[in-house]
Amino acid sequence: MTHGNLSRAEARTRSELIDVDSYDVSLDLRSAEDPDIPGYASKTVIDFSCSSPGAETFLDFIHGGVESVVLNGERLDPAAVVDGSRIRLPGLQRRNRATVAGTALYSRSGEGLHRFTDPADGKTYLYTQYEPADARRVFANFEQPDLKGVFTFTITAPSGWQVASNAPLASVEELPGAPGFLVSRFEPTARISTYITTVLAGPYHRAQDSWERTLPDGSGLQVPLGAFCRAALADAFDADRIFATTKQGLDFFHDLFEYPYPFGKYEQAFVPEYNLGAMENPGLVTFTEKYVFTSRATVAQYQARANTIMHEMAHMWFGDLVTMSWWDDLWLKESFADYMGSLALVEATEFTNAWVTFANRRKAWAYVQDQLPTTHPIVADIVDLEAAKQNFDGITYAKGASVLKQLVAYVGADAFTAAARRYFRQHEYANTSLADFLAVISGASGRDMGGWAAAWLQTSGISAITPELEYDGGRLAAVRLVQEATDPVTGLPAERPHRLRVGLYDFDAEGALVRSGSVELDVAGRVTEVPGLAGRPEPALLLVNDEDLSYVKVRFDPRSLQTVLASLDRVADPLARALCWSTLWDMARDGLLDAESYLAAVERFARSETDNGVLQMLLDCARTALERYAPASERDRLRRRTAMFLRAQLEAAEPGSDHQLAWARCLAAVARADPAGADYLAALLDGSSVPEGLAMDADLRWRLWQALAATGHADPSRLEAELERDLTASGRAGFTAAMGARPDPAVKAKAWQDAVAGSQLSNELLDATIDGFTAAGHGLLAPYAEQYFQGIEDVWQRQSIELASRVVRGLYPLQQDLAESQAPELHPVVVRTDEWLGRHPHAPAALRRIVVEQQDHLLRALRAQQAAAK
Repeated sequence: MTHGNLSRAEARTRSELIDVDSYDVSLDLRSAEDPDIPGYASKTVIDFSCSSPGAETFLDFIHGGVESVVLNGERLDPAAVVDGSRIRLPGLQRRNRATVAGTALYSRSGEGLHRFTDPADGKTYLYTQYEPADARRVFANFEQPDLKGVFTFTITAPSGWQVASNAPLASVEELPGAPGFLVSRFEPTARISTYITTVLAGPYHRAQDSWERTLPDGSGLQVPLGAFCRAALADAFDADRIFATTKQGLDFFHDLFEYPYPFGKYEQAFVPEYNLGAMENPGLVTFTEKYVFTSRATVAQYQARANTIMHEMAHMWFGDLVTMSWWDDLWLKESFADYMGSLALVEATEFTNAWVTFANRRKAWAYVQDQLPTTHPIVADIVDLEAAKQNFDGITYAKGASVLKQLVAYVGADAFTAAARRYFRQHEYANTSLADFLAVISGASGRDMGGWAAAWLQTSGISAITPELEYDGGRLAAVRLVQEATDPVTGLPAERPHRLRVGLYDFDAEGALVRSGSVELDVAGRVTEVPGLAGRPEPALLLVNDEDLSYVKVRFDPRSLQTVLASLDRVADPLARALCWSTLWDMARDGLLDAESYLAAVERFARSETDNGVLQMLLDCARTALERYAPASERDRLRRRTAMFLRAQLEAAEPGSDHQLAWARCLAAVARADPAGADYLAALLDGSSVPEGLAMDADLRWRLWQALAATGHADPSRLEAELERDLTASGRAGFTAAMGARPDPAVKAKAWQDAVAGSQLSNELLDATIDGFTAAGHGLLAPYAEQYFQGIEDVWQRQSIELASRVVRGLYPLQQDLAESQAPELHPVVVRTDEWLGRHPHAPAALRRIVVEQQDHLLRALRAQQAAAK
């Protein structure tokens, strides 16, 4: 399958040649309910101008057949102008109209127009997802962000369906001669990019509300609100809570940006089998329906949903109103939205601890990504669309947001806000680049931001700062901060300027570790002296980057590490405690703290964490340390110890609490490789021994069944009986994972065949199949390592980039152990990966990137095993 790649150079040439006025797009979805019909009629009328009459350009359209192409009234021969996913438009005039009619294909990969049939009631649901360049799977267009246009959509669909798009509905009429079908025409949109247009169609449940504000001129602004979900989820759909968060966000951003919400209505659709958390289509934001909680949800899950709502809302300004010219500057929308999402939670909602969550989860994601050999600057070098697809990563989102957070500390919140307001006014409905943002922030702050941008936006990698302490009679004589930083792309030193705080912590009369002093300073170069600490008593804990002002990895001095390992639960400040946890995890990943010591810290202190999101993060890290960083010779012992610890915490937890649920979920995950725990899990499932208050809902039941299946304690008949209890989309995915988890060679062979060679799995069921396949022990999976390297190029060619990426990433033979006295670099899978990379220098860059990253994850695990075994 062609991915229809488009290079940056081609896009630049096209944008220099043409300007788009408008699109009129008609989609005929009458066939949607018939799964045997693969496509639907798509017609596009595009009005555009050309700066060089007589020149030629091309349209993008990934299709199932092009029936007609008309340019300026002349019918062109499709056989002559259609070349794969491109349609040539020769002999352009000053003003042009192109009309393309053809067949677009329904999707099962979440790219383009995705078609989903609900197993609960047989109803069919459609929605679109385009980023970065999949609008061309639905209608012919100029698929690049800087060729904005005004879009008018006309959708023909079964009567009784909800049909929605970016703009409000203008008219609805019966289709002449076709009873039972309606034609819905929408108002023209504002001027937007192709990738944020959207269509929703199906028997969705819809809730309504509105948001109102008075503008500075005294006029009123009213924004209609809507929320959609599948009919089968209507009883669980907490639309009132979603609307409450939405209104809080609209209030916050309206006041912060002083630019009224620009897209008329604000609807949000929660859709099945979604590839992302959400997508910022103006007027109709789409979200994964995992945010509709059909099973017991924790406060951390509600916070994550609220954060995503705020993130997407920030995009209405950062990304939709003002859009990057090309994907090099993807950070201009994603970094800003990631930062603004957390800021809005803290300032406008009950989730005032959002910066703690940001430090624990978002920055941890960035730190991992930034230590890979494929890391890149925040302002990336995106040569084509395949590279753009891979750059929706921890650098663009979380590192960029972290850098913006420290930029706000550097220039001041007032200057940053003034710059944002000026940015929207100067560039509304247009496209920008790094230079445009630097101009407004320099103007608002009075500082030349070129040096800051060069250091933080245009280099790669992460600095590590280690404190060096000198003593004089039990008191501090000097404190130096030593920065180590190398750009992994260039190999050159890359010490960056940091504005950070050094916190000193000591035990108070009640035994709590509290801040006894702090110094805020600028760090530059390799060594920086910390002023004002000479003569102070040696602190129990010296915390570099206290309050999390900078993007940096930090280390503990020896006494501070001893304090943390003995008394982490006594650190009173939640953010300081989170930073200590983050530092311990960095040390575990870097092989500076063995897995057993990290697990011991979790066993001693995790139960004291009051924030459920922090607890969940700790338990996720503990599982990684156990299954990948612990030496193979110690893993069974540590796994049994961890399982017993989790079981004890589950039984001791407050009935019905979020912590109780977190312990149960982690126990189910660890039990996938712990046959000794099968009886306990079975007792939970049959109800004979369930801790008081534990919600044995569908989500938890499937987690437990998957654990039993992986250890050979669940046969197909029992899993099928559970599926009969839960004939839902999530139930079907849970069942698929459980069936594939069984430790049977024939089961693994079928799962492999379905994932690698088959074409029937949707995106969600592909994930479930991969999850089940990888749940078994190493022995069953060993034969597939060679098959992986022999088959991934074929997968990349046959599948869409979304599905191919899931297969290549998910089936890489990552579960490996280091043999005694073996060097990590000489492990057979590492060597085989090097061989594949060496023999395939011209494989698609996006494919190579995934393989390189997975090899690096494996090497990190093997090195941690090696360090722990010494």
